[in-house]
Amino acid sequence: MRPSRTVAGAALTAALALAAVPGLVGSREPSPTRTVDAALFDQVDLATPPEEQGSFLLDASGQSDGALDDTTAFRETGPTVDVQLEESAARAQPQVAQPPLDWSWKPPKYVLTGIASFYDYGTTAMRDVPRGTTIVICGTGGCIERVVNDYGPSKAGGRLIDMYRPDFFQICGCGWWSGTTQVTVRVY
Repeated sequence: MRPSRTVAGAALTAALALAAVPGLVGSREPSPTRTVDAALFDQVDLATPPEEQGSFLLDASGQSDGALDDTTAFRETGPTVDVQLEESAARAQPQVAQPPLDWSWKPPKYVLTGIASFYDYGTTAMRDVPRGTTIVICGTGGCIERVVNDYGPSKAGGRLIDMYRPDFFQICGCGWWSGTTQVTVRVY
């Protein structure tokens, strides 16, 4: 005859309870703390050469080329620090004047003007255009081209676009304390 589900469930519960309760399955108490014998902390003398033999020298295979010892003198070679700074400035990459960005070859579908703000999520967010739309955002500090990749602020809030913080300050031309700026957005 087959046991009922109630009996089988009770047997399973009892088996799990026995395994879960450590006192019933033979676990032990933590061992009491033992004191450490003080003789274990005796001074140990390492085999070192006697003082009268001088310093310990490695054989030729153990020494590195150009090893330093107590008689080594240091010399400054090469040009002085000022000359080095001038040379490094001369070796710096030349500053090349970039041509101004010109989007006149392709007229925008339409132009929006409004307030831009920033946030730190690394996206360009607009509500008025679908994601994947290429836009050019212009402010007093310049223009940048971005692709809309997030759903932006509502019109009720008065903002047109939310921008990634570095992009915002690149086009803003304002100080770090600014939270919004007036922008023109060309939608392509």
